[in-house]
Amino acid sequence: MPNPHPTDSTIRVVLLDDHEIVRHGVAELVNAEPDMSVVGEAGSSAEMLTVVARYEPDVAVLDVRLGANSASGIATCREIRAAHPETQCLILTSFADDEALVDAALAGAAGFVLKQIRGNDLVESIRKVADGAQLLDAAEMRMAMQRLRSSEAGALEALTDKERKVFELIGEGRSNREIGDALFIAEKTVKNYVSSVLAKLGMVRRTEAAALAARLEERQRRKYD
Repeated sequence: MPNPHPTDSTIRVVLLDDHEIVRHGVAELVNAEPDMSVVGEAGSSAEMLTVVARYEPDVAVLDVRLGANSASGIATCREIRAAHPETQCLILTSFADDEALVDAALAGAAGFVLKQIRGNDLVESIRKVADGAQLLDAAEMRMAMQRLRSSEAGALEALTDKERKVFELIGEGRSNREIGDALFIAEKTVKNYVSSVLAKLGMVRRTEAAALAARLEERQRRKYD
C-alpha cells in the first residue's frame, strides 16, 4: 500500500499498472526496502499524471501496456519527463521488442526492464535510476534502432510513390477528404490507397500507420539535433 509520508532520505516511488495485483506485489517488494517507499499508485495514464504532480516522486515505475482507455506507459513517461524532469522513469514490461525499447529511450526513460526480473534486481534498478544512472545501454540502443530502421524501411519500400504520400499524410493526421484534396484524387480512391498501405505494412488500423509515421519523423529529427 502507498506510504505518502516517507522520510526525506527515502527514495519516493510511484507505480503505474492497470493490474491491481501486480501493483500491490511490486509495492510490497519496494516497501520492504529500508531506503525506498511507494508513495502513490495508478491504474491509468491520467491517474498517474495526477499522482506524480501530487507526490513529486524520485522514480516512476511504468507498465507499457495499459487498458484501452489509457495512454501507454511510454506515452506517460514522455509526459512525466516533460512536466517533471526530476522524476526518473523505469519502464516495466512483459514483452521485450526493439520498438518498445527505442520508443522508451526517445520518451526519456532511464531504464527498461522485464517483469520477469528478479525482485532484488528490480529494486536495485530503482536505486540506480534514482541516483541518476542510465540503464539503457547505448550500444544496445544503436543495435535496436538499426534493426527497427531496417525492418520499417523495408516495409516502406513496398509502397508506391502515391501510397508513400498517402502514408505521410496519414502521419500528419489528415482525413481521407483532406488527403484527397491534397493529392487531387477522389475520397473513394483515397480509401483504396489507405487499405493498400495498411495491408503492405501489415497493419489493421489507421492509427498504427500514423504512429509509425510519427516515430520515423521523431527519429529523423533527433538524428539532426
